[in-house]
Amino acid sequence: MLTKLKEYEKQLSEMDQKLSDSEFMKDMKAYTQLTMERSHLAPIVDTMHRMVKIDSEIEDAKAMLKGETDSEMIEMAKAEISELEKEREKAEKECKMLLIPPDPLDGKNIIMEIRAGTGGEEAALFAADLFRMYTHYAETKRWKLEVMSSNETGIGGLKEIVVSISGKDVYASLRYESGVHRVQRVPETESGGRIHTSAVTVAVLPEAEETDIEIRQEDLKIDVMRAGGPGGQCVNTTDSAVRITHLPTGIVVIQQDEKSQIKNKAKALRVLRARLYDMEEAKKQKERAEARKSQVGSGDRSERIRTYNFPQNRLTDHRINLTLYKLEQVMNGDLEEVIEALKIASGEQALKDA
Repeated sequence: MLTKLKEYEKQLSEMDQKLSDSEFMKDMKAYTQLTMERSHLAPIVDTMHRMVKIDSEIEDAKAMLKGETDSEMIEMAKAEISELEKEREKAEKECKMLLIPPDPLDGKNIIMEIRAGTGGEEAALFAADLFRMYTHYAETKRWKLEVMSSNETGIGGLKEIVVSISGKDVYASLRYESGVHRVQRVPETESGGRIHTSAVTVAVLPEAEETDIEIRQEDLKIDVMRAGGPGGQCVNTTDSAVRITHLPTGIVVIQQDEKSQIKNKAKALRVLRARLYDMEEAKKQKERAEARKSQVGSGDRSERIRTYNFPQNRLTDHRINLTLYKLEQVMNGDLEEVIEALKIASGEQALKDA
């Protein structure tokens, strides 16, 4: 990792020269772009300098240890080396995170869709559990979560739920949650105590601004209808539910949670825009990664990404071979260790592919 330090130092020096050039400053677009590149590179160089300093201190401590005969001094030197090695490991991990090429989507808010898959009522119950897990995690990050639409079952499960999550670097943290989440446990609905396997699908879509993607009015078929609730009962007696069909792609979005037709239409358009944007980004990613596998998981909805084994209190992320025996904490929103491991693995793969 440190072999590139000289190269990075040279790049940083060249950037500083350009940024101090009054002629270069006249091109605001180029100036802004270079400022962003510098803000990404500078912390990498600083962290590498810190790693070099720690390496030097470790070598000095080891050299002193060789010639030392006093047992107390030997113990102190060993303790110092141990602390320095921990500090070095921490700095290296930090540097790996910093080396991840910034993605322009990372700062986006998201629309998350959670849907029960195979497993009937148990899958719906686990979909509700996942929704609670992401809700708790969002709370720890001080993000705002808004339910766009939901379809509940009679005993507290969720056939599907669509939520928007907004805040700092939401997509950067949750982008790797897309895929099939498998659960192994004894269902509440099972009287025989047998372990069942069920599945829930999660989709994470970067939320698009109106300027990100154009939706032409003539490409939309908009139908209004009365909102229906569980069991077919009527939620209200006005035609407030909205179904939008995007004719070029066939994407259909139905929104009925609000009593106002205008609000339902606005929410439906947000979801539609996010799905179209996600399609465009997936196409770009496929083109970029055509000759190589450059992602931690493809983001494909059909890819099994994780298993939640309740009897063994075990979580396994199959993409990076991560296994943690703290499933109870994870289900309560303690997702940071999993998410950081995925970010690092993705960054390491991106560095290999660079």
